Amino acid sequence: MTRLSRFPFPLAADTFTYTTNVEPARVPVATAAGEWGAGIVEPDDEYRTEVAERAAVVARDPSRVQLLPHMRPAAWDALLTLLRELAAQCPAHMALVEGPQCLWRNDLLGVEQRFTVGDDESLPGGPLGFLNGQLQEDVVLLDQREDALWVDAGAVAFAADWSLAFVTGMRFAEVHRPVVARVHQAGVLTRAEQFLLRLPPGAEYRRLNWTLSVDRRLDLSTEVREEWEPQRAALAAAAPAELGRRVHLRVELQHLIRLGASGAVLFLIRTHLLSLDELAAVPAWRRRVGRVLAALPDDVADYKGLSGVRPGVVRWCLEP
Repeated sequence: MTRLSRFPFPLAADTFTYTTNVEPARVPVATAAGEWGAGIVEPDDEYRTEVAERAAVVARDPSRVQLLPHMRPAAWDALLTLLRELAAQCPAHMALVEGPQCLWRNDLLGVEQRFTVGDDESLPGGPLGFLNGQLQEDVVLLDQREDALWVDAGAVAFAADWSLAFVTGMRFAEVHRPVVARVHQAGVLTRAEQFLLRLPPGAEYRRLNWTLSVDRRLDLSTEVREEWEPQRAALAAAAPAELGRRVHLRVELQHLIRLGASGAVLFLIRTHLLSLDELAAVPAWRRRVGRVLAALPDDVADYKGLSGVRPGVVRWCLEP
């Protein structure tokens, strides 16, 4: 499948309102260009490139992997859960043999790794560091205690203007405090946390989140903001041809899974990027993006970092 055909286009109407927008996972969604959503993890033709980039990000900045001591069982639970998913999606290229000593084989990466569950030293980088080098997804693990969720572990190479190292150990509500006031006033985040707190073991849900970004840059973490923020600001005065080539609709396909063995909530984030030029292959998508951006409240545009580039993108999408 092409990047366009598997793209999870996130805008269902000409206006955008923050909602929990949670739905059951593993349900295929047909779009004007193709289909997405049949699986939890779906390696594609960009798998090797993105996994290599994830590994490079963590090699440069090991703080992108965080694991509080009490979350080690959850980290191993996540590892086994996601390696099983990968093997089920790509049986011709990947396999997990479980036992006293497990064997993971990934022919796409040339990896054959034996490990003992619970022994961090048996895997390069421990369970989350190793997982970072096998998945296209970011991984966050939420602990549940004191009637709240806590961000206590993860492997996040492709954050969008946030930092796993900064939020590790924070409550879910604290992490989302910077969100625009209208979202708090509407109770969206409170409902989202209550929904997650009630997830039974094995439950699997998903949601989409979106913004605009520059070029095909996946790592937009706050750790490297000085690299990407000037590029985004400079596009406010860019010519239409440059906007079409460099501005991307950035969509996060987020999966929310209650792990059975540890009880932790697994939060997966797969980032998809589609340039405006690519988007224009589906005229209805091009018009929809323009109309949504034109109608977006200023506070929401500011929060998403879209204010500078928004006028040019709206013109690009809506003018003949």
